[in-house]
Order: sequence, then C-alpha cells, then structure tokens
Amino acid sequence: MAGVFTVEQLRPIKDGMTISRDAKMGQTTAVTFFSLGKDTSISQERYDVTSIYIGAKGTADFLIGDQAKKEPVSDGDCLIIPGGTLCGVETATGTVYTEIIIKKETNMNSIVKSGEVMKLKDLISYEEGSIANLDVVSNSTMKFVLMAFDEGTGLTPHRAPGNAIIFALEGKATIGYEGKDYTLSAGENFRFDKNGLHSVTAQGKFKMALLLVLE
Repeated sequence: MAGVFTVEQLRPIKDGMTISRDAKMGQTTAVTFFSLGKDTSISQERYDVTSIYIGAKGTADFLIGDQAKKEPVSDGDCLIIPGGTLCGVETATGTVYTEIIIKKETNMNSIVKSGEVMKLKDLISYEEGSIANLDVVSNSTMKFVLMAFDEGTGLTPHRAPGNAIIFALEGKATIGYEGKDYTLSAGENFRFDKNGLHSVTAQGKFKMALLLVLE
C-alpha cells in the first residue's frame, strides 16, 4: 500500500466495537491503527517497552498509572508511555488513533515529556527559508521525526531505507512518489514502501511527522 489515506478511512468507527488493524510496517516496531466506538474502552495493561499514541479522529481519555490519571488525546495529539506503565483507553464519543510499540531501547528528545499529551505541530517551529527537523524518538530500527517546511522549500527525490508513514500536521504539500504527484493536507497520511522514490514540496508552510521503520 502506498498513497494518501486517513486512519479513519482504514479503520472507521463502528458503534459498540473496538477494532485494531496491523499497519504491517515491520516486526521490531509494531504499528497498529485503532478505532473505538462510542462509550467503549480498552482495560489498563502494561507494555514492557515504550509506546506512542497519535490521535487521528475524535477524543479518547488515556488512563495512565495506578491512579488511572486521565489524559485526553484528540486529532494531532501525541502521548508517549514509558515501559512498565499501566495504560488504558476510554471514549464517550468514539475515537481513532495510531499505536506504535517500540520493542527496543529508545533515545528520546529532552523536550518530550512521557505521560503528557503534546500537540505535535507545536513542538517544532518554521525557520526562514529552511527545513527544520526534530527527532522525537529513535533507535537502530525506527525513527519518529517532525519536519517543518518553510514556504518554497522541499526534499528532492530520494529513497528511504525502510517503510514509512507521513502524518500531515499543518498546511499542504505535494508528495511525489514513483513518478506520480499526490496532494497531502493536514489530517491526512501518506504511506511509502522501503526504497520507494519520493519527494516533498511544501505548498506554503507545511509541517509533518514521519515514522520510518528500519527493518
């Protein structure tokens, strides 16, 4: 699969149901799309490794720790849960999100606070005439990075050494992929395969997150 999509399209909300779909990105980094129907929940559980949650549609309360502290996650929000921490989810309205389970020790940017909801687009600023990069979490098998493209900037065609998903956070861009152009807007995603030839050209200012799985 390659092209523009939304997580909601891949895993639409169904009343009374909790549904998950493996994104098939790799084995060491597990990426899963989740949808929870109105008034549904997932009981608290513990992963031994770091997990990342990225809101795509609706709002969910993540229940963190022994006291089940509530952290609301909605569109464009990110929540990082350290290994060994109890975490569950409940929603009154329905929600869609991406879960990333990182099965190896990670390097985390010092500006990131585990257990606190962050608005991804607010973590990185535009720099005049430039492309800004900020690594959020990384290890030898994955990288989750933010990028801010000032107007008139872009990435020339290149190939990445792993499967990847772009999360468009703000603005609009043209994604060139294997000889075809796609328009990507805030709230949409783009999937490209390992070694797929791709480029990014900002239409005005543009911010995105990139999940690259190196397997």
